[in-house]
Amino acid sequence: MATDITPSVVRFDDVTATREPPGPRLPVAAQTILFGSFRQYWLPRLRRRYGDIVRLRIYPKRSVVLLSDVEHIRAVFAGPASVFHAGEGNVILKPVMGEHSVLLTDEAVHLRARKLLMPAFNGAALRGYRDMITELAEAEVRRWPSNRVFSSHVRMQELTLEVILRVVFGVAEGPRLDELRHLLRRIVDVTPFDLLGWHNPKLQSFGPWRRYALVQRRVDRLLYTEIAERRRAKDLADRRDVLSRLLTVSARAENETPLTDAELRDQLITLLLAGHETTATALAWALHELVRDPAAFDRAAQAADEGDDKYLEAVVKEAMRLHPVISEVARRLTRDIQIGDIRIPKGHTVMPSISLVHADPDHHPDPKRFRPERFLGSGPASGTWFPFGGGVRRCLGAGFSLLESVIMLRAILTHHRLAPDRPNREHTKPRNITMVPARGARVVATPRKIT
Repeated sequence: MATDITPSVVRFDDVTATREPPGPRLPVAAQTILFGSFRQYWLPRLRRRYGDIVRLRIYPKRSVVLLSDVEHIRAVFAGPASVFHAGEGNVILKPVMGEHSVLLTDEAVHLRARKLLMPAFNGAALRGYRDMITELAEAEVRRWPSNRVFSSHVRMQELTLEVILRVVFGVAEGPRLDELRHLLRRIVDVTPFDLLGWHNPKLQSFGPWRRYALVQRRVDRLLYTEIAERRRAKDLADRRDVLSRLLTVSARAENETPLTDAELRDQLITLLLAGHETTATALAWALHELVRDPAAFDRAAQAADEGDDKYLEAVVKEAMRLHPVISEVARRLTRDIQIGDIRIPKGHTVMPSISLVHADPDHHPDPKRFRPERFLGSGPASGTWFPFGGGVRRCLGAGFSLLESVIMLRAILTHHRLAPDRPNREHTKPRNITMVPARGARVVATPRKIT
């Protein structure tokens, strides 16, 4: 694989190619179903047939181009943000996250939102969260049932939701937050079928789509009430939660208009949803693999006892490689580009495929095997592992997610010996935009020691 990106690999100016990206000719409905519900099987077949650049047509009215060559992907991540619009690429999330979300905006608007959010996830902030996460993780694992099958995915969702509520609001008690906690579980529990209603207002008057819309409206009312109450707080400058930080920093910023309630709502819901679901799923996959590999489990348990965070982090990273929580990232083109001899027109969405790169034996030998040792030492080559995306749009919560995962994994392995409920591995199924264990990564826990 080449280590440098030459102008001939991806061109943004003087585009001369006329060849269009190859791809299946199936109807949009068929491609949408295959992509939404069976991508883990379909995309590898498409790559084998068409190569590293494949065009798909997916509802709602999107022409997407899947990329699986690492050099092409590196060029996209390093390319001009004015050409590769990640916010527009994430348009599928707009009905839930809102138009102001850091995930949905581009260029100057995105930079402003990212700048306001960054202090909540820098090194100093992460150090401040460590004790809180440890306390919540310890309390959670002590409640686990003994010698009984349960879903580790559900338990991880409960735990990561509690953590992000503390990070965003500073507290997680009170009737308003109790209701919000309940409703957020419903917000993330959606299937590709449910997603149809996000972009079709007519469907929102019927059945499950109507019920989902009602939940969304109730969540919004709770968030706006919380924002209004926090604006009146006398000790706002002394609080370290994200909501208080956003109110304080945006009010003090020179030449900046303070954030509106709508802007605050969009950033809060983005953090609440994206800030817990992905980490919970990565942890569930890590446990799913550990309980089926006694040697890896014993080494991870030893690492937990000895405070070897590097190995625990390697376990989480390998789970993210083997089971990418997000299958691909998206960038909508603001002008034509050329990759090799292929022209990709303005308006198309290029999708660097995390799942295809992570499963490529050229980058990860014996890719179907769970082997955390890949991430010790120098680790995989640059650009071959990117569960948090890349470039200027790399997830700003990546460090927080890894910190949280290591602390939680340590608490689990310190207190429990885990076993699978059945020997075979679980299939992957789509849940909202994430790829989750089909049966919830069920385990049986046995206390390791009395504490």
